Amino acid sequence: MDSKISVSSPLVILHGDEMAQVAFEQILKKFVCSRLDIQLEEIDLSAENRLLTNGQVVLDAIDALQRHGVGVKNAGMTVNRKQLEDLLRKHPDLDGNNLHPLATKSPNGAIRKGISGNITREDIQFRNLNIRRPEWVGRDIEVDTMEFGGIKDSFNQLSLATGVVKLMFVGSSGDPVELHRREIRKGDPWLLATNDIEDVKGWAHRFFQRAIAEKRDIYLGLKDTVIPGYDGAMRSVIEDIYHSDYKQQIEELGLNYYYELIDAQAARIVSNPPERALWGVPDNTTGRKLLKLVNQLKEFGIPGRGAHVSISRMSAGGGDQYGSFNMAAKEDGILKVIVDGDEKHARRVRKGDPMLLMSNDREAIKDWVLQVFRDASRKEKEVYFGLKREYMEYDEVYSDVITEVRRELAGEDTPPPSFMIMRPSSQLKKMITDPPRNALYPSQNLDGDIFSDISAALGGSLATASSIIESKDGTMLFEAPHGTAHDLYLKYLESDGKIAHFNPSALIFALANALETLGEREGNEPLSHYAVQLKAALTDTVDRGVVTADLKGKTVDPASEQVVDMVGFLEAVEKALP
Repeated sequence: MDSKISVSSPLVILHGDEMAQVAFEQILKKFVCSRLDIQLEEIDLSAENRLLTNGQVVLDAIDALQRHGVGVKNAGMTVNRKQLEDLLRKHPDLDGNNLHPLATKSPNGAIRKGISGNITREDIQFRNLNIRRPEWVGRDIEVDTMEFGGIKDSFNQLSLATGVVKLMFVGSSGDPVELHRREIRKGDPWLLATNDIEDVKGWAHRFFQRAIAEKRDIYLGLKDTVIPGYDGAMRSVIEDIYHSDYKQQIEELGLNYYYELIDAQAARIVSNPPERALWGVPDNTTGRKLLKLVNQLKEFGIPGRGAHVSISRMSAGGGDQYGSFNMAAKEDGILKVIVDGDEKHARRVRKGDPMLLMSNDREAIKDWVLQVFRDASRKEKEVYFGLKREYMEYDEVYSDVITEVRRELAGEDTPPPSFMIMRPSSQLKKMITDPPRNALYPSQNLDGDIFSDISAALGGSLATASSIIESKDGTMLFEAPHGTAHDLYLKYLESDGKIAHFNPSALIFALANALETLGEREGNEPLSHYAVQLKAALTDTVDRGVVTADLKGKTVDPASEQVVDMVGFLEAVEKALP
């Protein structure tokens, strides 16, 4: 370009980790710094810097987004126990016993909560992809989940007054101890769930014994990074049992054991099903949804991918599980929920039992429903809500809000789009096995996380989907839904940067969306035009058959594909720009 496009508004850039960060730096260099005269407010959200700043950098990111209104976020790493120990050894001056949760947890939930944003994920409209449906009919895959406990046996209700919810514990001392408190408003839903750790252990023994008896590879999925005191507590005892009682026998039989976060694992299994497996999903709410989906897929398979799928994930408000208080009980005792001074519920727990208290904000739910209807009307989408209303007051508030919003819109002569409310399990099955041509699937936070990863994987890969976080005040954060590509990063390091396999499509698309939004807001026609050109350059590159390894064989003409690495793909997109 002879001259750079001048941009008045700053753009917030949230850096991440590993292979995604290698790609992000090159994308910014090629498509921003060399072509735009723009102020970038760059914040290092890498796992190491979150630790070094004791989480302060996450708050800095929220502040920057609130001030400037538009940002692009790269994928960041959520450290596991070993990675945290490695980082603490690298930085011995840090006190590992006094770390803020933001220093070690994923920053995603905190950022979404901080800007009160909800997520919409949808396919990037590549014209040259011909995603071949996975062969499910006849696959010998069984899903095993717990029958009781968790949200199925939760106590949940709507708050009858504005006040404070306290979670109290009475142990051997007989003195009540406050574990957690949060503010709540009249009409807000809240929920207490626990699980009996002895039941979890019993399930684990039956699960591994069944896998051995039926000679199946073993898959276990939980969300222990986001809910460490609940799913993490279950994972710990299950894997202790695996290592102490069954690992040797399983390996001698030539069977494999795989643990993965449930969203990534669901995407992997649904899009690339193993021949024979036992899939353990201890959380029965998620487990029953996946059980019903798998049973349908084994009988009818997955139809050809002709639909455009969008998923809106309710992540503002209290965040449900993602904003919950969760921990394992330290001793036997009684757990109580006190709302504005009144005891609403009490139950016994035993040492080690996982406990979870979550809530949501009715006004945030209403903002989300309005956002869903606006988006669906603008893009002419049918809407399919997933709610468990028959025994969940927590979900019933969503239904009430949908009715309320529908009446308000009708009164303004702006009727909402066509919509249905169904069970989340039916919503998932419809999305995968019977999708209309153009649909939007609004889901609660955890469901949306799992469903969107499955949908993206069926659409080609997580790199062929886009993710937008939008708040009521108009703050927009664009991101790629994929992770940091740890395995590819290890190969990159081992080869001294010579092996660079990574699909940067979703990051390019996120950047283009952010630039397009800036252009619209400041009436900057050259910037808006450039953003459209960048999207076109991306899709045109794939249309020409230039693809990264994850899309090999997935175009309409595999014989003419040119498979390139990350650097080659970025160069091809750059060359396609005017």
